[in-house]
Formats: sequence, structure tokens, C-alpha cells
Amino acid sequence: MSKKPTLYIAITNHGFGHAVRAASVAAEVQRLNPEVLLIMVTTAPRWLLESYIPGDFIHRPRGFDVGVIQSDSLNMDKAATLEKLREIMDKQQSIVAGEASFIRQNRISLMLADIPPLAAVIAKAAGIPCWMMSNFGWDFIYGDWGGEFLEIADWIGECFSKCDRLFRLPLHEPMSAFPVIDDVGLTGGSPRYNLDELRTRFNITASSEKTIIFTFGGLGLQQIPYENVLKFPDWQFISFDRDLPDFPNLLPIDGGECRPVDVMPLCGRVISKPGYSTFSEALRLDVPIVTLTREGFAESPLLIEGIQNYGYHQIISPSEFFEGGWGFLDEPLQPPRQTQSLPKDGTEAIAQEIVNYLQNN
Repeated sequence: MSKKPTLYIAITNHGFGHAVRAASVAAEVQRLNPEVLLIMVTTAPRWLLESYIPGDFIHRPRGFDVGVIQSDSLNMDKAATLEKLREIMDKQQSIVAGEASFIRQNRISLMLADIPPLAAVIAKAAGIPCWMMSNFGWDFIYGDWGGEFLEIADWIGECFSKCDRLFRLPLHEPMSAFPVIDDVGLTGGSPRYNLDELRTRFNITASSEKTIIFTFGGLGLQQIPYENVLKFPDWQFISFDRDLPDFPNLLPIDGGECRPVDVMPLCGRVISKPGYSTFSEALRLDVPIVTLTREGFAESPLLIEGIQNYGYHQIISPSEFFEGGWGFLDEPLQPPRQTQSLPKDGTEAIAQEIVNYLQNN
């Protein structure tokens, strides 16, 4: 009896963006070959994974890295991040041994990681290939912070050097720690509802130019000044926040029933912070992006440069968003600086490579 091909997907313990793009690849793998058993290894909530993966999967809640510890989407706690990273380095041997044993027992054939450094070490110990996908590595983020983080960045680079193949996503840093790099297109989910149906369901009556979606990832933002929506009474604003004030033109949507990517095609602008997954899904759908700038995250300037090059956009400062009256909504969008667009088939290309490998091994 032949065993089911099994794919182990390890996801960085940070926000929702990594989980979203890895889950969109997992869903495409499942569509191409429903026989593949998916094991999603992440502390992201199951409902988020289910919103992208329609079929069955095993959820193994484990975290092998920490990302950046934050109170919300813009504010980070470096001291707590450093402490947690050191704890993971100290426990490396037992984490690797435990997970390698799980992989062998379950006869897993391939690992895809986005992008916990230890994943490559675990895969080596288990004797299977580790493929990774990302537009940046954590060595890039921590190395930029300097000081005590430099030693951590070196350790991470050493882990990444054991990766067998990197699918490098657009809007990327060089990622030079990786020995084998394949460049692919944008990743993300595809909208799954009829737009007229959505308009009726959520009572969206404004034109798309005057329909705005806020999406600040899994961490949200403290105190969005929602009272500003009242200055634009003929506009409609969609938010996935749980506690919204009751304003007539502010529409709450539950993330469990609908994802930002499902609603984006109804909107003239997505208001966000620099985040690959949101930017990628918006660029895939040609929806303009209004982004806040974000300090201290080496990835942010690359992402902002990416939307300036490839999408209609506006760049605003946190103070314009939090303290201003949102006059930017009355201003025209900036056109992309480049004439060519980015390829949009990253999800499909990565999934196809995985399915080919699992069918042949």
C-alpha cells in the first residue's frame, strides 16, 4: 500500500502575513493533488488557516522562531524579542530532535518553510529536503538592529545556509545566505465570492472609488481614529477590527466569514502598514494601496519601494493617519514608476513544484 504524500509546512511565529501566504500555497497544492496530506506547523489560529485551505489539514501548533514581539502592527519590543530568541537558541537541540523524530515517524517527504530559520536544521536532521519561501530572512531584520542582535543574525544565516531551495518572492532583499534561489511571482489568495453578492450582503452602496478597506494584519493597530470616517459621509469604510464604533459608513466584517482579499476588488484603496501579504494580494488584484511608513523594520523600505514601482499608491506618515483629518483621501493616487508589472503566479508556481516533487519521490 502506498503512503499518502505528506507535506510539512513550518510558518514563522509572527503576525498573520506569513501564515496567509503559506496557506495560499498549501491550498493550491491541495487543489492540484487532493491526496497530499498537509501538516501546518504554526501558532497562527486554525480559523485563519481554514479561511485559505478549504480541505482537511493537520494543525500542529508549534513555534520555532519569534519574529518580532509587538504590541500592535507598528510598535516593537526589542528586549523581549532578544530574550525569546536566546531561549530558542538554548533549546535548539531538543526542538530539533523532537521535530525530526515527528517527521520520521510520520514519513513526511518534504518541508516548506516560511521562514523559521530552525526549519532547515530540523529538515536536515530528519533527512528530508527543506524548501523555503519569503521575500526576506530574519537575519536581514535583526542584522539591521545591530548590537546584540548581530550574533543572532549570524546564527540565522548559518541555519538558512542548510536550506535546499528558496522561492524568493518579489519585493525582496538579496537573501544571500541561501545557496539555491528561484525567483517566483506574487503570492496570495484569490477572491472567492461574486462581487454583486458581496455588495448586497454587506450593503455596500458607494462606488469602488469611495469604498476603502482597512487591513493591518493579525496584530491590528491601537486606536485607529475611526471618527474621521464621519468626515466622508458618502464613502464607505470596511474594517476587520472586532470593536468598532457604530458609525453609519463604517462596515464591520468578520474575518472568519470573509478575508481581506475577498473584499479588495470592491475597493478603490487598501489602507495598510508595510506588509508583504497585504501588498502582494492588492498588487495581484491591481487595487491601489495607501500605506503608513514603519520605522525599525528593514523590510519596510523595500516593500514601500515595491508599491511605488508597481502599484497605484499613496505613502503617508503615522502622524497623518493618527493625528490628521485624512485629507489624503481627497488627493489623487500616485501612478506606478515602472511600466512592467510583477508576475502574479507565485502561489501556483511554488505549489506546482511541490506537487511534482511529491509525485516523483
